[in-house]
Amino acid sequence: MANSAEKVVVEALKTIVDLKVFPDVAPTGTAGPYVTYQAVGGQDVNGLDGPADLENQRVQITVWSLKRADTVDTMRAARTALVAAGGLPIGAAVSQYEEDTKLYGSRLDFSIWYRP
Repeated sequence: MANSAEKVVVEALKTIVDLKVFPDVAPTGTAGPYVTYQAVGGQDVNGLDGPADLENQRVQITVWSLKRADTVDTMRAARTALVAAGGLPIGAAVSQYEEDTKLYGSRLDFSIWYRP
């Protein structure tokens, strides 16, 4: 994986013991807690002189667990890991519940700067 926001996210989240991490969606039947992540925008920093030496990506992570308390604890650990890796949280986590899977979710966006 080349230098990217995805690499920053995956490397940071790998520091959380036993946490499964998936791009976009988890395989059906995956037991929580787990995290999904996806790119949801970012800032264009290119100028008239050409490409910048830094790029920005807005990445949304979502934590999923069978219990609300596990989701909250895992999101707290994920937030700490991503901030330590240079991610900047955008706002606060948003809670959700997925009726089909009976999983509790918590999602949060991060602004991540990296060198391509």
